[in-house]
Amino acid sequence: MKEISLYIHIPFCKQKCLYCDFPSYGGKEDMMGEYTKALVKELESLPLDKKIKTIFIGGGTPSYLTLENLKILKEAIKGINKDKDIEFTVEINPGTIDEEKLSLFKEMGVNRISIGLQAWQNNLLRELGRIHNLEEFLITYEMCRKFDFNNINIDAMFGLPNQSMKDWVETLENVVKLNPENISCYSLIIEEGTPFYNKYEKGTLILPDEDTEREMYSYCINFLEKNGYKQYEISNFAKVDKECRHNLVYWNLSEYIGIGVGAHSYIEGLRYRHTENISEYIEKVNKGNNINLDIYENTIKDEIEEFMFMGLRKREGISIEEFNKRFKRDIYEVYGEILNKYLQLGLLIEEDGYIFLSIKGIQVSNSIMCEFIL
Repeated sequence: MKEISLYIHIPFCKQKCLYCDFPSYGGKEDMMGEYTKALVKELESLPLDKKIKTIFIGGGTPSYLTLENLKILKEAIKGINKDKDIEFTVEINPGTIDEEKLSLFKEMGVNRISIGLQAWQNNLLRELGRIHNLEEFLITYEMCRKFDFNNINIDAMFGLPNQSMKDWVETLENVVKLNPENISCYSLIIEEGTPFYNKYEKGTLILPDEDTEREMYSYCINFLEKNGYKQYEISNFAKVDKECRHNLVYWNLSEYIGIGVGAHSYIEGLRYRHTENISEYIEKVNKGNNINLDIYENTIKDEIEEFMFMGLRKREGISIEEFNKRFKRDIYEVYGEILNKYLQLGLLIEEDGYIFLSIKGIQVSNSIMCEFIL
């Protein structure tokens, strides 16, 4: 039976962060019940010939869903054909979680928790529009350990407004002391349509300069490596055998199904997504209408480009053998000129049958990856 991954989107937030452009919404609590019922209907329509190897419930804030609705979701997930060795992740935010919900997650089969921290300093948390302070994060983390969650990821961000190098060092040092299994370190991206974008356009958002941001990222890689966290993807670091298997599905260009508002899927060469409008999603699911938008069949060209973009995000990079087998073409026949250019510049490295970004190459990864568009 073919294995596949499942992403479930919960679009509700107590309050939307000022930098966030995900399909998530504050002030729509009254829609939680109908939305959960629609999710269950979609879950029941999953293909029966597929076994689920990873589940990731993301958002929004999945832990903001009411206990009653989480119980309904739990019952629906129980009926899914799951792999015995499944990795099952739920994203949670401090200020939206309690012992009852964590107990329910345990019963649901969740074995990996991802906690949004972002910064160690309360002034920076306020500036980001986070709903929690540091103390609430620490209580949440300890609660997760109390419930024997032994695979925890902590999200942290750098390049934030008014964040100094000292702030970033303090964040990393304290996160490492907590000893999570995975640490995700993202640089702030100013996305159009967010309050941060409006402030940026007006010139009122004070961000670290490019050199400081590069220094923050370099420090992060070196510091986490020294403390036993291997970088396995541009933004992700893990202890041995604790890499996020679900996210590796995306980077390895493997198949996944996304359910819920704004969710994306990639299955049997097709890419499609769902509407980002909660009311429209509920209505279409209830009426049995087709909820898939932008159905697109990947061409071989698309597959090759995506294989390169996604593969170069991983520190191990791209397997030359896998490329040649998958596309029945030699990688140097397709990309020889670009590969040779960046290998000579020391921005790419070829070793043991893999091509990957050097540390210097990671710093300018976006401009390198652009060149792999055929």
